[in-house]
Amino acid sequence: MFIDTHAHLYSEEFETDLDETIFRAQQGNVNYILLPNIDLASINPMIALSKKFPNCIPMMGLHPGYVKEDWERQLSFIEQKLFESPEQYCAVGEIGMDLFWDITFCEEQKIVFRKQIQWAKDLKLPIAIHCRNAFDEIFEILDRENSIELTGVFHCFTGNLDQAKHILNYSGFKFGIGGVITYKKSELPEVIQQIDLEHIVLETDAPYLPPVPYRGKRNESSYIPLVAEKLAEIYNCPVSEIAEKTTQNAIHLFELEKFGVK
Repeated sequence: MFIDTHAHLYSEEFETDLDETIFRAQQGNVNYILLPNIDLASINPMIALSKKFPNCIPMMGLHPGYVKEDWERQLSFIEQKLFESPEQYCAVGEIGMDLFWDITFCEEQKIVFRKQIQWAKDLKLPIAIHCRNAFDEIFEILDRENSIELTGVFHCFTGNLDQAKHILNYSGFKFGIGGVITYKKSELPEVIQQIDLEHIVLETDAPYLPPVPYRGKRNESSYIPLVAEKLAEIYNCPVSEIAEKTTQNAIHLFELEKFGVK
């Protein structure tokens, strides 16, 4: 069994074939899919998807790319949704910092990130971290906020070995690995082979970042086995071992037993 720990299947890219997409994932033994929230507009589609397909488990958070002029209003509403039924969510996410396209709201992103970390600590939920061109800024915040109860995943990890070691020092965090690891020019395999498999979970970030041979097309959860095959090559072990260990890692990190995952 596989678990896709990060997929945006509620997005408009899946409007015409969502049922088929879920079916293909299940046929590929991707039995559970975790859904990170993005902003206010994504909440209702995400919740509707999770109600229709109980194997799709939602998170709640404000993505750093949507921290704009109205960030206080958005954050307040998301806080309300999270705290009114925290048992409905497997994590606070997708949160973090993104300084790739625009640094206009850098300071606001820091405020929002820190606030959502505090929610997670209060509710004893893991966090799903989006980090793009912002390792230094994120580390500065996590170095202060880290505690024994704080756990999470660095979603779509593409950092170097020094950054990976910094994350490992937090002790409660894992690395979300997806299609990027299959790219020819990616340096991620050299980094990942120096990280124990106990720290790895699988993800797609669908509809983004599909693995080879689907690069340039829409990503979907059924492609998780392709990521597992690349990891099996890196770790020199059977795909079944990748499936078993990453699934157990995900179950433990996100406490998925309370959602009926075994």
